[in-house]
Amino acid sequence: MATIKMFGIDGKETGAVEFADEKLVLDRGAQAVRDTIVGRAAWLRAGTASTLSKGEVNGSNKKPWKQKGTGRARSGLKQSPVWRGGGIAFGPHPRDFSVKVNKKVAKLAFRRIVSDRIADGSLVVAEELSVPAPKTKELVKILKAFGTEDALLVVKAADEALTRAAGNLPGVEVATARAAGPYQMIVHDKVIVTRAAWEDLAARLAADEKKETVA
Repeated sequence: MATIKMFGIDGKETGAVEFADEKLVLDRGAQAVRDTIVGRAAWLRAGTASTLSKGEVNGSNKKPWKQKGTGRARSGLKQSPVWRGGGIAFGPHPRDFSVKVNKKVAKLAFRRIVSDRIADGSLVVAEELSVPAPKTKELVKILKAFGTEDALLVVKAADEALTRAAGNLPGVEVATARAAGPYQMIVHDKVIVTRAAWEDLAARLAADEKKETVA
């Protein structure tokens, strides 16, 4: 059985949560993780870079000078890419960079990332995660107790006070156990899951395992 350390809100260890080893995915899924993370990064690309070709640059079609007899290289129009202010040859145009990631691949990636987190001890369970007021300094105290400044806080249900408290901390993110994605799980130094949220997260991993087995 894999053992996940459990802490109180003061950062002191209070026990442990066990998770069946056979539910961990450590022998496969590395490529799924790569495809999912790269796919997300590609989806975020704006793809709005745009340049004008010679046919789109304003200007007349008048020939700058006659073809022969001037001693200069021949030229057909001022919008030529070889001229300053002319069009751009093979320049970028608006495009969609997104790539398709199958649901089964994303689920496998999520299971692999969570399994790695459990295996290396960077995923811990907290008895609770709450702040008395939606203030950043209250959350900083909790994070300091857990020895981190970069963490994903996984809760059972949306907590407005906790989310607002984390708003000014660039390395801190709050997500529910049902909505947390692979990128959120992998990008932070530590994943702190509340005890109530862990039940939902474990159930989600078990559901994904069952679907994968049936398929």
